[in-house]
Amino acid sequence: MLLQVSAPVTESTEALAQTTQPDGIVTRFFDLALKGGWIMIPIVALSLVAVFIFFDRYFAIKKAGKVDNSLLERVKDYIFQGKIDAALSLARSQDTPTARMIEKGITRIGRPMSDVNAAIEIIGNLEISKLEKGLPVLASVAGGAPMIGFLGTVMGMIQAFYDMANAGNNIDVTLLSSGIYQAMVTTVAGLIVGIVAYFAYNILVSNVEKVVFKMEAATSEFLDLLNEPAK
Repeated sequence: MLLQVSAPVTESTEALAQTTQPDGIVTRFFDLALKGGWIMIPIVALSLVAVFIFFDRYFAIKKAGKVDNSLLERVKDYIFQGKIDAALSLARSQDTPTARMIEKGITRIGRPMSDVNAAIEIIGNLEISKLEKGLPVLASVAGGAPMIGFLGTVMGMIQAFYDMANAGNNIDVTLLSSGIYQAMVTTVAGLIVGIVAYFAYNILVSNVEKVVFKMEAATSEFLDLLNEPAK
């Protein structure tokens, strides 16, 4: 009796283990995604674009935010000593937006402060534009992916009602499954991609604002530095 009872239990345990294996989960998820039809292709493409833009901009912005705190002090010492070329070389040695703004300011030393400020501001705007590269596309993904998903929902429901109309009195649940699957899967996929892209966009925007604040602080300090020798 013990053997007869333990055999079904063992079989059910093995079946449960098979259904919970990662490969089985991935396979079922892939099969479910295929139920969404061709509308899943643009949704998947948008998700790949969003992932690429996020990681590309994240590391670029993180690199731009690294500022050498001793840069301005060293530039200040060189300028007070009359070593303009040394100060310029020091600014050029650092590949950051702040260093490039300071470099442009150094090249304008001797001109009116309004010219120096305007030149630094132009470089700053260019650097900010570089940092924000791709963010409009990411914002478009955040708004466009759910809309494409809803389009798939409408198409799936149209397909389901079309199959229902053609079936006449022989309506079967399995007949409507393909349209309903498409409607639900595309909605979920579109919302997931849109929500992730939305949060990714806001994270990048927040990081850009932090870099911009550092750039503005460095610009203000550099302009104050140029005013000191005249005192």
